[in-house]
Amino acid sequence: MLTSLGLVALLLILSSCDTNKMPAQLEEKSVTVTDAMSRSVEVPALVERVICSGAGCLRYLIYLRAGERAVAVEDIERQQSAFDARPYALAHPELKQLPLFGEFRGHDNPELIVALDTPPQVIFKTYSSMGLDPAELQAATGIPVVVHDYGDITRQREEIYASLRRMGQILGREGRAEEVISFFNETITDLHERAKDIGERRSCYITGIASRGPHGMQSTEPLYPPFHLTHTPNVASVQEKGLDQPRHADLAKEKIVETDPEVLFIDLSTLQSGSEANALYQLCNEAAYHSLSVLRTGEVYGVLPYNWYTQNHGSTLANAYFVGKILYPERFADIDPAKKADEIYTFLVGKPVFKEMNAAFNGMAFARLPVKNDAP
Repeated sequence: MLTSLGLVALLLILSSCDTNKMPAQLEEKSVTVTDAMSRSVEVPALVERVICSGAGCLRYLIYLRAGERAVAVEDIERQQSAFDARPYALAHPELKQLPLFGEFRGHDNPELIVALDTPPQVIFKTYSSMGLDPAELQAATGIPVVVHDYGDITRQREEIYASLRRMGQILGREGRAEEVISFFNETITDLHERAKDIGERRSCYITGIASRGPHGMQSTEPLYPPFHLTHTPNVASVQEKGLDQPRHADLAKEKIVETDPEVLFIDLSTLQSGSEANALYQLCNEAAYHSLSVLRTGEVYGVLPYNWYTQNHGSTLANAYFVGKILYPERFADIDPAKKADEIYTFLVGKPVFKEMNAAFNGMAFARLPVKNDAP
């Protein structure tokens, strides 16, 4: 049996050995990151519990295959709806079982956050100008808040990549972040290569684009990403402005009729508007549109909603392959749009969800839509 002095000596030796051999990552209890607002934020060196505030934030967590680290969700993640065009939510229904920490679009509730049984170590936040201010949220909860720019495929792709890399760094998912970035780059390059160097192209119009809710026939996007990625002319685009165009626009009925697009694509988010207010109904029933040639040719197609709690990049890419298949069939002869969509979803969110999502929209995605062919 050890004497008291011997026990003390042994403890001193063990203590000295532990200190000398302690891994550097255990000694470093926190790291400092610079977020999208140029704020220096100190976060734990090992982050295993987070919450994602703001449109699209949780989507990026899923892209990084770190969804299990979410300990609570915004109210939109738990809502039951006949329509849902968010592939990450369809692929991960378990998110609906998590406790709430606030309302959607960044309207966080600090009291709910600090009262969580399993509190987050870090709060990720997108669209920082909406909802609670990040600095106020951090002060109210005592939890570091890291802001990310959501970005977009056409004009702010580097912002997407910076956010994925920053989030990946904090979560120890740097490798997966680079895989996602490479996937985007390779897919966009493939679309570009397939659709470039085509002489005469048919004019197109995208209608029914959602913008904080569903809209009808006049709702469009001048720089609609699937058109941009396939070099497709959009009658709503102002060509001389290039990338400097509004994200959303309401095109006058007279302008739609005047330009008379040869091919019409309908974003199926418009179906949320109701049976007599959606773009397809308006196209077929409003007298102003009866002269449109697409009513006679039947060149009207449904595409997946892509702007659903901000942009679903996977759906953007899937829609681009469908657009290419319709407009440039020889260049996309090897593409089955539905299968391609599921390849994209499987990589990004972990499951093929096209069939499930399309069922909510009556099977109208990637299909020719029924329109009147006997319009005067």
